[in-house]
Parts: sequence; C-alpha cells; structure tokens
Amino acid sequence: MDVVVIGAGLSGLTAAAVLREAGASVQLLEADAQIGGRIRALRDPTSDHAVADLGPTWVWPNHQPVVARWLDILGATTFEQFNEGDAVVVGYGPTPLRQPLPGQDGMVRIAGGPSTLIDTLTNRVGQINIRRSAPVTEVSEDGPDHMAVHLGSGEIITAQKVIISVPLRVAAKTMHLPWASSALIETMRGMPTWMSTQAKAVAIYNKPFWRDDGLSGRIVSRIGPLAEVHDHTGVDNAPAALFGFVSWSPEQRRAEPERLRLAILEQLSDCFGKTAARPLDLAIQDWAMNPRIVNELDTLQPATHPYIGPANLRQPLLDGRVRFAVSEASERSPGLIEGAFAIGEKAALELLGTDL
Repeated sequence: MDVVVIGAGLSGLTAAAVLREAGASVQLLEADAQIGGRIRALRDPTSDHAVADLGPTWVWPNHQPVVARWLDILGATTFEQFNEGDAVVVGYGPTPLRQPLPGQDGMVRIAGGPSTLIDTLTNRVGQINIRRSAPVTEVSEDGPDHMAVHLGSGEIITAQKVIISVPLRVAAKTMHLPWASSALIETMRGMPTWMSTQAKAVAIYNKPFWRDDGLSGRIVSRIGPLAEVHDHTGVDNAPAALFGFVSWSPEQRRAEPERLRLAILEQLSDCFGKTAARPLDLAIQDWAMNPRIVNELDTLQPATHPYIGPANLRQPLLDGRVRFAVSEASERSPGLIEGAFAIGEKAALELLGTDL
C-alpha cells in the first residue's frame, strides 16, 4: 500500500482523489459509518437526494481561488444566496423590526449542496478504496520506511505514507502516536475544530412563502433559540427551506431537545407567520453530540473564528512519512471548505513529490 488516508471528510477525500489520479494505491479509512466529515445533508427518504445542508453551506469563489478551481474540476455549479427583501431583527427593541440587511460579497451556494462534492470525490477515489466504520487507534512506525495503521478491530494496515485528515483535537485524543513529541500533541490539542460545538436547524416547506411577504428569510435575534436564520431554498425554488444556527448551549440542547424544537417553531412563527410553524420536516444537526468531530476542549472554550495554526502542522513528519491534512491546519481559509480542498491537495502533491 502506498498511502493510508485517515478521515473521509472533504480534505481526506481530496487528498485520496489526487493520489488515485496519479496512480498511487490508497486506502481511505473513516471511523464513522457515513463519509463526508462535517459535510452532511438532509436527504429525501424516497430518492436519497440531498434537500438541505446540515453542515457548511457557503463558498466565496470570487475570493477563494482554490474553491473556484475545485468546483470547476468537480463540475459543480453555484447560485447566489437569496437575500431580497427585509430581514426580521429581534431583541434590539421592544418589538421585532423589519429592515433590509446587506449580504456578504460573493457568498454563493453549491447547487445540490456541498454533499455533491463528497459524492463526486467518492466516485473518483472509488468505493473499493474506502472503508467505513474503521476507527484508527494508533499510527506507528513499521521499520525505517513504512508506517503501521492500527484499527479498532485489531487489524493492522502497512503503508509507505500516512495522511491524517481527522480534527486535530480528536486525533490527539483517540489515536496513539508514539512518534509525536509532547509539543506536537499539545499543538494538536490547542487547535479548535471550527463549528464543532454548533447545532444547525433546517425547516422544509412546500414553498418559500416568506418571499411573498417581502421577506428575505433572514432573522437576526438576541433572544433565540436561533441566533440567525437564512433562506435555504434550492435551485428553482425547490425544495423551500429555512436554516438557522442554534444559540442554546450544548448542555441545554442535550437536556431539552423537545423544548428546543418547539421553541424553534414558535420563533419562526413569530417572525414569518403561522405557516412557518408547520414545516414538512424540521431537522436539527447537533455537531456537539458527535465525538468524531468535537472534543471536550471545544466545549470548554468560547468559539473563535479559525486562524492559521502553527507551521509544524503543515510540515512533513518522520522524514515525510506522515502529514496532517485537515482544514484547520490550512494556511488558506482554515476551517472552511476552501481550507479542506487546499490542504488535502497540498498533502497529496507533497507525497507525490517523494518516492512512493
């Protein structure tokens, strides 16, 4: 085996796809039963088509050249985030306010959602080269030229090179890395996983009725339970949807899940009318409940926007046999979709520059 890639999120899939296209033998290992990492979709139970994003939604190809290039490589198209009409602003006065709010310059959505990127990359890597429900417990040296990847099942896979594409705090906790210095482990533990403590709610409707009332679908609220809401309707107005970020703490969400659902419906009804309280479906993806994504250190610290981490997270280790490739370690757009593309591609190209 030339390369084992650990973690089948966007960065791991990107690395594996680049390696496979160059002719390298690759085994992509994913601890979860589902691949995609933080990219996940609410799917139609009949067609299995993605109807809404439960993870990241936006990209900025006009400002993110790596995203623009990879969208072209994967044949993905984009459309503008709907922002026409008034937003509803709550908690900034005695009553909710209707007023227009500017959108972010260049912010667009991917037709079919980011899960289409996962699907296309999966096809490029090949299902035969991907193993699900295969948690890695140790990555150790196997002689001077190879690495041994230990699975929870007891199986050991030997490869010349290893790419670790798992959130760094999770990797530091769940994998034994006997070659890693204490300083490197502490650096890994110090890197927050972007959005790992967040919860995202998506409400599906027959039509985007709020648009008929001159509303953009946006809510900005100091009260919650959704701190902000956006129109999440698909291309050609189907499916119609709203999504929002939950402001309740992970502890409160865990303790009162049904109360949270009722509070979300009440908030949407207060802002958009009674029709909003009767969605076809209301899905809540709580990333803080996923131990493959979140670490207790993430829950103990206030969320901060991703920053460029220390250089040793981007350097080859063990004479080039090991590299990290997770979005938070990227020099470009860390934590975002572009960061995942950039560092996954970089890790693969660096390995291809060595003897495999």
